[in-house]
Amino acid sequence: MQTTSQIAPVNIGIAEKDRKEIAEGLSRLLADTYTLYLKTHNFHWNVTGPLFNSLHLMFEQQYNELALAVDVLAERIRTLGYPAPGSYSEYAELASIEETRGVPEAEEMVRLLVEANEAVVRTARSVFPAAERAHDESTADLLTERMSIHEKTAWMLRSNLK
Repeated sequence: MQTTSQIAPVNIGIAEKDRKEIAEGLSRLLADTYTLYLKTHNFHWNVTGPLFNSLHLMFEQQYNELALAVDVLAERIRTLGYPAPGSYSEYAELASIEETRGVPEAEEMVRLLVEANEAVVRTARSVFPAAERAHDESTADLLTERMSIHEKTAWMLRSNLK
């Protein structure tokens, strides 16, 4: 991961090595979030069945929130002085979430989204130690917010399963 601080040094009270470690963790979180965004949007377009309307609307709310989240994550990486990953190939390398090909049944979509939201929580949680060691409260706040959102989303989705 290359720093962008050659343009202008980043002096925000966090050591270079710590900023790098945090940016790498946030890059994994960005990749997971973008992969979840794509999966959720795909399911929004393709869901069918008796729960179509409620799931279609729920998925839309979720992918809209995720679209905003990827921007916030990428901007935090940039604030730390590093380029944010922004290609499918980078996301495929960094993400812990598998893409879903084809069109699963509605209940399987929900199950896959529960798993993916929980994976995002685990990725966010894995970045915490580096942020805490560096006293990077801004990143810690961002991670806390993302975990809370994904934990609640997983619960709401899980409530649709039998």
